[in-house]
Amino acid sequence: MVSDSTANYWYEGRCPQSGELLRLPRTPLVEAIACDLMQYLATDEIYNREGKMYGVLLVELPTGQTQVLKAFSGLLNGCSVIEGWVPPIPGRDEVALEEAQTLAELDAIKQELITLQQLPQRQQYENLADEFQQQLQQMSDRHHNSKQQRGDNREKFYQTLTGEALNTALEKLDEESRQQGIERRRLKAQQNAELQPLQQIVTAADARIQELKQRRKALSRQLQAQMHAAYSLMNFLGQSVSLQQLMPGGSMPTGTGDCCAPKLLHYAATHQLKPLAMAEFWWGDSAYSSDKKFTREDRKGAGEQRSRGEFYGACVERCQPLMGFLLSGLKSFPSRDELNLPIIYEDEWLIAVNKPPGLLSVPGRDRHNQDSVLSRWRYLFPEAVNIMTVHRLDQETSGILLLARHRQTHRQLSQQFQQRQIHKVYEAILAGCVAVEQGVIELPLWGNPENRPYQQVNWQHGKPSVTKFRVLAREGNYTRVELIPLTGRTHQLRVHAADEQGLGITILGDRLYGCSAVASRLHLHARELSFEHPQLGKTIHLQAQTPF
Repeated sequence: MVSDSTANYWYEGRCPQSGELLRLPRTPLVEAIACDLMQYLATDEIYNREGKMYGVLLVELPTGQTQVLKAFSGLLNGCSVIEGWVPPIPGRDEVALEEAQTLAELDAIKQELITLQQLPQRQQYENLADEFQQQLQQMSDRHHNSKQQRGDNREKFYQTLTGEALNTALEKLDEESRQQGIERRRLKAQQNAELQPLQQIVTAADARIQELKQRRKALSRQLQAQMHAAYSLMNFLGQSVSLQQLMPGGSMPTGTGDCCAPKLLHYAATHQLKPLAMAEFWWGDSAYSSDKKFTREDRKGAGEQRSRGEFYGACVERCQPLMGFLLSGLKSFPSRDELNLPIIYEDEWLIAVNKPPGLLSVPGRDRHNQDSVLSRWRYLFPEAVNIMTVHRLDQETSGILLLARHRQTHRQLSQQFQQRQIHKVYEAILAGCVAVEQGVIELPLWGNPENRPYQQVNWQHGKPSVTKFRVLAREGNYTRVELIPLTGRTHQLRVHAADEQGLGITILGDRLYGCSAVASRLHLHARELSFEHPQLGKTIHLQAQTPF
């Protein structure tokens, strides 16, 4: 089985019988195989007409040789069987006639929906409505100005006219107001006369659209129910059951059983092929998913944009419920020993491991930098979704790394780190001789955003950093030192050792900061860690023997 250190994602599920967690990785190798398939797809227009999921499965033959299987989801240009691709799960042939008739009716419904949605009366109605709205607004503005002017004139007339002359002037103003009311009512009547017939047509079309959509939904459910009863899946224990048996009670999402992963795993099980790794990706035009059928390893939620060439995990509603059954019979979950993470301390709240050099504390951003202490532990205990590293060690640094099982514990320990209440002791070998026996280094550190993760001393922009040091031994041209960081800046100990304003001697193996001496690793080790247990209230003192 492919080791956890090479996995970028895991297809997983629990065995229905034993409850055992089963997993199949997506590795850099199978991703590279998938990328080769993408290059092939890009050369043929047949694969670019519609966006869909594709998948590859790396398998081991009974002879020990490896082989690659490939599959597409659903139909490809209306075909379910294409030479060179894994065939659909058995069952489709049994409902082929019903499927053809239903698909023909669904296509007719689709075409009628397009016609109804593109009715010319819709645009005519919108254009006329806009025109009348503009006319009504212009009329309203004009009438408003006239009303204000009539008010001014009325006051003027009361002040300058009397008797019959006043009555005549006021009647003229009233008549103007009546004529403007008539003008508005006429325009409204014209608007209703011209818009109402169009509105009736659009309303009838919308009612027909709703009717067609309900019919389409009913037909799809009917066809899916027929398929789900006929589809039969096999796992690596040799067990074969229908989709209805696997997902009883409740309607299954459209397309269940037609995704790449079930196709590939079923084919491998029926041909005695051992799965090694699998990858699924989107190809064709991008599609916007408004449901939760797809998940990505970076956990994008509902409404994600599915993009050409992007890798995706098992779809939540259609594939994930089948995974436990499909993977049954594969090698079970590995033991702790296979993770190569020595545990120094463990209780129900905390875990402390002795991180080896060369391993990240948390997964990196790139696909090839996913192996880490955190990802390995989450692989071992996938149900422990809240586990987090409390602090970090550089990839090249070995030693004690603390993880919290719960958010509250993580928050409490993080506060201890921020308030400098946690005592850390490192041991290092410097590539040169240190003249003084002990001291304190205080230098402001700054990370140049254009040269990450390199840090440097910068008195203008740097943040304060303090390190105590003590010489433990001098061994030829090398000096073994004890380093106690009182702050926690990135690369603090490495810069304080290498910079001329610090010790002026790089840590052995620190090529980033200019060490020229040949060494197999960075000779920096987190040897001790002391803190107050946030739940037990007692001081915990951890030690990890220096390996150099």
